[in-house]
Amino acid sequence: MATTSRAEKKAAVDAAAWVFNVVTSVGVIIVNKALMATYGFSFATTLTGLHFLTTTLMTSILKMLGYVQPSHLPFPELLKFVLFANFSVVGMNISLMWNSVGFYQIAKLSMIPVSCLFEVVFDKVRYSRGTKLSICVVLLGVGVCTVTDVSVNTKGFVAAFVAVWSTSMQQYYVHFLQRKYSLSSFNLLGHTAPAQAGSLLLLGPFLDYLLTNNRVDQFAYNSGSLMFIFMSCTIAVGTNLSQFICIGRFTAVSFQVLGHMKTILVLIMGFFFFGREGLNVQVVLGMVIAVCGMIWYGNASSKPGGKERLNHSLPTNKTENQ
Repeated sequence: MATTSRAEKKAAVDAAAWVFNVVTSVGVIIVNKALMATYGFSFATTLTGLHFLTTTLMTSILKMLGYVQPSHLPFPELLKFVLFANFSVVGMNISLMWNSVGFYQIAKLSMIPVSCLFEVVFDKVRYSRGTKLSICVVLLGVGVCTVTDVSVNTKGFVAAFVAVWSTSMQQYYVHFLQRKYSLSSFNLLGHTAPAQAGSLLLLGPFLDYLLTNNRVDQFAYNSGSLMFIFMSCTIAVGTNLSQFICIGRFTAVSFQVLGHMKTILVLIMGFFFFGREGLNVQVVLGMVIAVCGMIWYGNASSKPGGKERLNHSLPTNKTENQ
């Protein structure tokens, strides 16, 4: 009975963490789309730096209030994480600029097999046939939803390659650091957010100028655009936190598979907020296929042998009691 109670409690916490991530992620995408479409604020890298600056302020306040206990993360580990994370942000922005929407989405879909590769190589994870097939169904459904024209060029391919591998490695590294150093999500954010905020705010204006040919300091700010920037930064705090919570609980592959639910929800929310353009039979069919694949993945991966780690040992450096 106690085992059942613990399993039910874990399932409830997992569901709450995932709902938190979905709500904040979809929310920040919708707000950002409104900010860029309505006010023309297209400085994505700088905006991401502001997101992490707001997250840094939040974690600092929680530390001062005693809600987050001191912890330790070696500088080399922090440096590697920040490099992966910043290459992810920059790579995604450049990939979107240099590639068609179709190839950009194909590149994003390839993060799932890359994340699987990391788990197989580094964690000795073994997937059952049903789990592998369910992942293929998810990829098929999201592909049907999002992929239209697919064209590729050399520099676009390089940007997409860097973006996919750095993003997958960053998400794997979140899980790795939390396990190895027994860091809570708040602790890990407290270490990584300041470094990401500083580096992205230094790099962002130059990169955004390269991508848009506009300067962020010459943007015509007004009360409306500032309100949306504030909303974006506020919601992004929850997005950053919930991402670390979910990866820590689900692993990077499960996070990627379930993450495509956000793609489906963004399409639906875009339909309600920005009109009927883009919603057609192809998109609806893709949504149905993807959702079926996600349900199948949840069932297949939770069964005995569906997804198991052959090597359970991992050296840890416990710096706090979770």
